[in-house]
Amino acid sequence: MRNCSRFAVISLALGAAATAPAQMTLKDAFRGAFRVGAALNEAQFTGRDARAAALVAAQFNTISPENVLKWERVHPRPGAYDFDLPDRYVDFGEQNHMFIVGHTLVWHSQTPRWVFEDGQGHPVDRATLLERMHEHIRTVVGRYKGRIGGWDVVNEALNDDGTLRQSPWLKIIGEDYLVKAFEFAHEADPQAELYYNDYSIENDAKRNGVVDLIRKLQAAGVLVAAIGVQGHDKMDWPSVELEDAAITTFARLGVKVNISELDIDVLPRATAQTSADVAITANSQASLNPYPNGLPDAVQQALAQRYADLFGVFLKHRGEIGRVTFWGVADGDSWLNNWPVRGRTSYPLLFDRQDRPKPAFDAVIRLAGQPKGLSR
Repeated sequence: MRNCSRFAVISLALGAAATAPAQMTLKDAFRGAFRVGAALNEAQFTGRDARAAALVAAQFNTISPENVLKWERVHPRPGAYDFDLPDRYVDFGEQNHMFIVGHTLVWHSQTPRWVFEDGQGHPVDRATLLERMHEHIRTVVGRYKGRIGGWDVVNEALNDDGTLRQSPWLKIIGEDYLVKAFEFAHEADPQAELYYNDYSIENDAKRNGVVDLIRKLQAAGVLVAAIGVQGHDKMDWPSVELEDAAITTFARLGVKVNISELDIDVLPRATAQTSADVAITANSQASLNPYPNGLPDAVQQALAQRYADLFGVFLKHRGEIGRVTFWGVADGDSWLNNWPVRGRTSYPLLFDRQDRPKPAFDAVIRLAGQPKGLSR
């Protein structure tokens, strides 16, 4: 993967970034390789943030919702659904001729407690929880049948060691809750692509857990279209070798790979973990927020190089990757401003807080324009 000639070409691409054609967009630069998208918040897809909405329409050809299709938002109470914002999200995608992703149907987080409990606060039985899952998926997926093209059916079902997470879904239903979730989603929209989505699955133990999980689903007759490699990356993790190995391993299962939630954290690590578990928190310290007034040029260039390295891997696997989706549009939108430390100033995306392209944007655009041999 890493060789002198490849890095020489990438360095030239970075050095020439300022000459990148102003009119080139991400969706055009990678057309024929894979879709490029972003996760949207409600201000963007409703047009309340008009500048960001215009940027999304210009740059991306696929979108994911940050929150509006998660259970706590779309189905907050028994029998009560709120489709106002999800409808507007789907309308935005259709108006801009985008591939629309639904995120997410079955997750241990951002799911109301009532889903797993009876009226006295005790855990429900297997049959009750299965019926609640079925009704939710049938209603939500069914509403957008033929409009949402792909669904993150199950999100983050594994621990970092590759074993199944002891979520209420597993404890109450058993291991086949994963099979049932995919079956219910396929029943609701037989044409939709169905995905398994998780973080840190580049690491060996969790990667092996994903392989075992997908093989079990396939043996049960489940149609898994793609594995979502979330891609909440650090400046030093995963290595390009680890990224390449993960994509290669998953593609051998006969499924596509989606880089589903890409961002690169340039800030000091608040914990020793590479996990992107939303439950992790850390105390605020000045040393963990070193760039409150802007990112130094040296760090901007390092981030650009890091993005170029990763996109080199993605381009190598252009036939195996379905899409690359950034988790957010611009730096000010990123969840990393508040995770795992609240109130930090983070710079993980290709556009700055004024929605302007950063050197990292120029780097990946230039990389896309190089001969295919660059990504080998």
